[in-house]
Amino acid sequence: MSFRGRIEVAPDAAAVAAAVAREFESAVWAAVGERGHAAVALAGGKTPRAAYELLAKPPLRDSIPWSRVDLFFGDERCVPPDHADSNYRMAREALLDRVPLPASRVHRMEADRADLERAAEEYESKLRAICKAEGADPPRLDWVLLGMGADGHTASLFPGSPLLTEVGRMVDIGPGPGGSRRMSLTLPALNAARAVVFAATGADKAPALRAVLRGGAEAPPSGSVSPSQGSLLWIVDAPLAAAAGA
Repeated sequence: MSFRGRIEVAPDAAAVAAAVAREFESAVWAAVGERGHAAVALAGGKTPRAAYELLAKPPLRDSIPWSRVDLFFGDERCVPPDHADSNYRMAREALLDRVPLPASRVHRMEADRADLERAAEEYESKLRAICKAEGADPPRLDWVLLGMGADGHTASLFPGSPLLTEVGRMVDIGPGPGGSRRMSLTLPALNAARAVVFAATGADKAPALRAVLRGGAEAPPSGSVSPSQGSLLWIVDAPLAAAAGA
């Protein structure tokens, strides 16, 4: 797969977070204007947290129609929602507790349940219902935020993961580091989105970003995200862009 996205270079990590927050606001308003509501998926990580903190402060907090936003997650560790490693906990502390977003519109991945397969199936059903997916059509999220690890993984799609070959399920359970298990949106779900934004910072990720930009069979999981009918934007900081030759 060849790279079909757009790259935006920001001076530093703080500027990347600010750009992500602006993209979120723009995408929400576009979706509300076209369909009356917005369905978005959030990521974990330091840069996303900084973006969420900006969204939770004026002027963005007061300019976004939170009551019309349905909020999903791209992936989750198999930990309780109050665990320090929980993506949901991070988003709740940085954003959800600080904006007028109805609790009924926050859709946590219940990856702490004993029956993980059932939890994934129910999450997919909720995603399909809210995105009004018909039949076997994939649900189309309006906006998805993703990060990239130094190994090129995104969400919980790690190099060599069996989830990378999933073609039918939108949400599935796969392996994580150290023998852990993770719940994650799959490539069919990510590639059905109307807009995907990657936020990546740090020169240590340069080899992975170069591989993404080269494309082809050797691209890491992040390079497999390329929405078929949507936009793809990479927002990276200057050190990463320089090191990767982007």
